[in-house]
Amino acid sequence: MRTRLSLFFGIFAVMALSNAIVPVLPAYAGSSALQAAIYSAYFLGAFLSTLPGGILSDRFGRVPIMRIGLAITVTSGLLLSVLVMPFSVIVVRFIEGVGGGFFVAAAMSYVNSLPDHEKKSGYFMALLNAGLVIGLVFSGWLAAQLPNPSAGILVFAGLSLIPAGASFFVHETAAVTSPGNHNALIPLVKEYRWLWYSAVILIGITGVVTSLYPKFSGYSPESVGIWISLMSIATIASVLVASRLSLPPVLTIRWSAILMVIAVMVSYFSPLGFVMIGIGAGVVMIAQMTFLAQVKDHQGVAMGLFSTTSYLGMAILPFIAGLIADSTGFFYAFCATALCALTVFFTIGRCECQLHKTL
Repeated sequence: MRTRLSLFFGIFAVMALSNAIVPVLPAYAGSSALQAAIYSAYFLGAFLSTLPGGILSDRFGRVPIMRIGLAITVTSGLLLSVLVMPFSVIVVRFIEGVGGGFFVAAAMSYVNSLPDHEKKSGYFMALLNAGLVIGLVFSGWLAAQLPNPSAGILVFAGLSLIPAGASFFVHETAAVTSPGNHNALIPLVKEYRWLWYSAVILIGITGVVTSLYPKFSGYSPESVGIWISLMSIATIASVLVASRLSLPPVLTIRWSAILMVIAVMVSYFSPLGFVMIGIGAGVVMIAQMTFLAQVKDHQGVAMGLFSTTSYLGMAILPFIAGLIADSTGFFYAFCATALCALTVFFTIGRCECQLHKTL
């Protein structure tokens, strides 16, 4: 029970807190640039910390890094509920992202080391996406009901105390990596390069449609928010289903790439493509984690790289698609995104390695 609280309720609370500030960004900064900086600071911190968090998990154990990540999350959440100066908020959001990155890398490593990791990873990824949705919706609702715009942030910071406390009663599933085996990073990057590429592209696609759609569609913010939420709900459903089917990872990623090609083009004509993208993203994440489960003694590094490349995709693909949309039009931006997904179909098969036998 204590392990479940730390892992599953922990990822829910961390993700909910990360999104709780989004509906109330105008209360923290007046300009769009500062609001964007506050929003992006979290992802910068998470991007920079997930790989170090994974490496430290292998060296010192997953549980201590989980505790550190949760402690940072709680502290930064409490600070965000009282701070008002934009630049102070940006700094704390960056620190919150560091805590989130540490926790995600260590917790994913812990989950993927369990005997029933496929089913558990389904629960983990489902609650990750559920936290993002609930944090966004509930904090927005609280802001409309209460005079304090930071009420939602305070609520989720308080909820984060529960997994933080429970983490002190969680034990390691296995011994940490021996001192002579810390040179796994470069071999992992090299041997699994096409898997990392698939994470950058297929996870990054969710960010592309999310960033392009508000201007492209002309829909109201409320309507766009509903479709984005439906994409997350579709991801929740697909990770729960895919985690119980024991699908072959490479084949699953390959055909999910084709689904993403179709879904991206459907989304150009209809927001129903959001649901298809959510389904594809969920299946891909479970297949990728199943593939990486073979790296028995270096789960921290593997999960750190997986999280880092996923964040990288969310950072660079929307930016590139936005440049294409501005220069040549939205149709070409959607086509270029679909073409990127198609490349995964041809490259993922090159990643049939058995690295755990050589490390």
